[in-house]
Amino acid sequence: MDNPTSRSSLPPWLQGMRDAMPLLGGYIPVAISFGLIATQANFSVWEATAISALIYAGASQFLMVAMLASGASLWLVVLMTLLINARHVVYAPNLTPLLPPGRRWIALMHGLTDQIFALALHRLPSVSEDARLGWYTGAALLAWFSWIAGTALGAVAGASLTHQWPLLGEVMPFALPALFLVLIAPRFTSPLWFIVLATTIGAALLLTLLQFTNAAIPAAAATGALAYYALSTLNTQKGADHEH
Repeated sequence: MDNPTSRSSLPPWLQGMRDAMPLLGGYIPVAISFGLIATQANFSVWEATAISALIYAGASQFLMVAMLASGASLWLVVLMTLLINARHVVYAPNLTPLLPPGRRWIALMHGLTDQIFALALHRLPSVSEDARLGWYTGAALLAWFSWIAGTALGAVAGASLTHQWPLLGEVMPFALPALFLVLIAPRFTSPLWFIVLATTIGAALLLTLLQFTNAAIPAAAATGALAYYALSTLNTQKGADHEH
């Protein structure tokens, strides 16, 4: 049976936008939250919007603004941002088999986010190869522009909105953790992933309680990666022992 995506009469780029539409429910609130936080940290509206347009790194943007506002050195901010975004190195090998050859993809790397990666990994196999570039372009651009627009809205109107509805100011900072929780929750499907995610979360909480807030995210990510590698290796060895 053909997949609906391959039978769609919509142009590939428009189909990509359509498939990415549900992401806006997470992108826009988080972007508004970032715009508000950036202006509260004395960044101008244009600076906050430019950060979202040029850096476009989600959690790294929040960390960058917080570190710069606290007076952290620029080299440390750059290092921490790179460490948090190191997860993107894992994305490429998983998407490459689904992409047609060519250099046009280089221009679209800026649009690769956690959510776009998950969506592309799920949808691209059902998209014909000649339509994948258009599909990915449409999905990535919609997500990118929504992030920029949300940031601008939060930077311009965030203060007045939270002044009018104080509860909104308490809820909005949780938008980013909520977005990542939505991504993480479906992974609690096996003992392996449960242990890995629990180890990662535990390491992050412990480091935060010990006041190592800047190092908590990359260190916890490294701890989780090591736990996954160790458990996977152990399971492989056990499987080989059973075969013998």
